Amino acid sequence: MNDAVVLNPNPLIRYLDKPSDEFTRADLIRFIEAHGIQMVNFRYAGADGRLKTLNFIIKSREHLENILSAGERVDGSSLFPHYVEAGSSDLYVIPRYRTAFINPFSEIPTLDILCSYYDKDGNPFESSPEYIMRKAYKSLKAVTGHDFEVMGELEYYVISEKDPLYEAADQRGYHESSPFCKWEALRTEAMQAIAHCGGFIKYGHSEVGTFTESGLLYEQNEIEFTPVRLEDAAEQLLIAKWILRSLAYKHGVTVTFAPKITTGKAGSGMHIHTRLLKGGKSVMLDKGKLSDTARKAIAGYLTLARSLTAFGNTIPTSYFRLVPHQEAPTNICWGDRNRSVLVRVPLGWTGAQGGMLHDANPLEAVSEYSFSDKQTVEFRCPDGSADIYLLFAGLAVAARHGLEMKNALEFAEKTYVDVNIFDDKFRERASELEHLPTSCWESAEALQAQRAIYQAKGVFPKKIIDGIIGKLKSFDDQHLRTDLRESEKEVIRLVNRFLHCG
Repeated sequence: MNDAVVLNPNPLIRYLDKPSDEFTRADLIRFIEAHGIQMVNFRYAGADGRLKTLNFIIKSREHLENILSAGERVDGSSLFPHYVEAGSSDLYVIPRYRTAFINPFSEIPTLDILCSYYDKDGNPFESSPEYIMRKAYKSLKAVTGHDFEVMGELEYYVISEKDPLYEAADQRGYHESSPFCKWEALRTEAMQAIAHCGGFIKYGHSEVGTFTESGLLYEQNEIEFTPVRLEDAAEQLLIAKWILRSLAYKHGVTVTFAPKITTGKAGSGMHIHTRLLKGGKSVMLDKGKLSDTARKAIAGYLTLARSLTAFGNTIPTSYFRLVPHQEAPTNICWGDRNRSVLVRVPLGWTGAQGGMLHDANPLEAVSEYSFSDKQTVEFRCPDGSADIYLLFAGLAVAARHGLEMKNALEFAEKTYVDVNIFDDKFRERASELEHLPTSCWESAEALQAQRAIYQAKGVFPKKIIDGIIGKLKSFDDQHLRTDLRESEKEVIRLVNRFLHCG
C-alpha cells in the first residue's frame, strides 16, 4: 500500500491510484466518466500573474479527447501585452495532465488543468514565464548537477467589518487562535481546498498584522508550503492565491496580497525558501553545519539581489514595505535566524534532534531520525506582486551563478552578519553593506546592469528583460517614498490602486 497515494487529499490521485506525474489522457477520461464531470477548464497565468480560464462543456467522448489532445488557441497579445504583437498573437495552450484537479467552487462538476503556451510552430512560447522558469531549472541542473526545490510563504490580509467581540491586540496577531483570530475558518477552508487541488501545505497560522481602521478589521494570515520541485512550487502558489480570493468573495470579504496596505503596520511578504539536492538528498548541510554548496547559492542570491527585485517586488508599494525595523530586509546580507537579513538560515534541527521529543514524551526513546532534509535558506524580500514564474526562474539563475562564482565562499563570508546587526551598536557594520532598491525605477536599473547573467544560456529572452525594465520605469517612482513620507492619504490612495496585485 502506497501511503502517498492512499492518504493524498487529491481525489484524482486516490481514484487513479498513482502519483500525478503518471497521469495520462486515458486516466483523466476515465476519471471524468466515472465522476460525472461535465466541464473542463484550461488554466494558465497571464502577464499580470493571475490565473486565466477557458471553459469547455463536454459534448462527447470524441470532443473530450480532442480538447485534451489538441488544446486550444488563445490571443497572446491580450495575455502578454508587453511581449506579443497583435499581428502574430495566436498561441496554443496545451494541458499538462499531471496538474489536473477538481474545481472546488464550480456548481457544475468541473475538472481544471493547468496549461503551457506554444507558438505557431508548436514550440514552447519563448516569452512564457512558465517556460523561462523551466529553462532556468534545466540550465542549473545541466551546469551543476543539482536539483532545486522551492517553497513559498503566502502572507495576506483579510479585510472585513470590525467585530467588537474578542478583539486581538494591534500588531500582536502572531499565531493567535479563534475567537481572537476571526478568519481562521477561511484559512483552514482554503488549506483544505489547496490540498485537494494538489498543493503540499506545511501549515497555516495567523500573522503579526492585525488592526482596525475606519470600522474595518485588517487581519493578517499566512499559509506556508513544503519544498517541492520548482514548477510545482510556483503553481501551488498561483492556485492558492486564486482559491483564497474565491473564498473571500464567497464570504463577502476582501483578501489582499499587497505588500503594504497602510503606514506603520506590518506588510505582507512572500518569502521563498530554497534547497539544493543531489541524487535525491539535500546538500544544504555538511556535518550539521551549513554546507559550502549552500553558502555558494546564498552568494548567488546576494550578488543578484538588487535585480531579483525586478521579478519579486514589481509595484511602487513594494518599496514601502522594504524599510528598516519592519522585519523586512533593506541590507544585502545573510545570517542565522535574524528576520531583518535578506537571506535567513532558519533554525534547522541540527543540534537538538531526538532529545527534544524524549524530553517532552518520556515514554518515547531518543529518536535517531535525521532532520537534515528540513534545512532551507529563505529569500525574504519578495512580496505578493511577484511574477512567481519569473521570480523562481531568477532564483534558479542566481543559485547557478553562485555555484559558478570563483569567489562565492569569500563573498558569503563578507556578507554574513550576526543576529544583532541592526542594533545601534552595529550601525557601522550595516553601513558597509549594499542596499536593496528603494523604487521600481532603481530595480529596473539594477536589472539593466545585470541582465547579461539572466540572458546567459538562453534562459531569459531579451524581449522579456526589455519589457520588465520598461514596465518598472513607467511607474516613475524614483522619489515616491520620500515624496509621500508625510502624506498618509496619498499612501492609502496608492495602496488601493495596487490592492489586488499579483
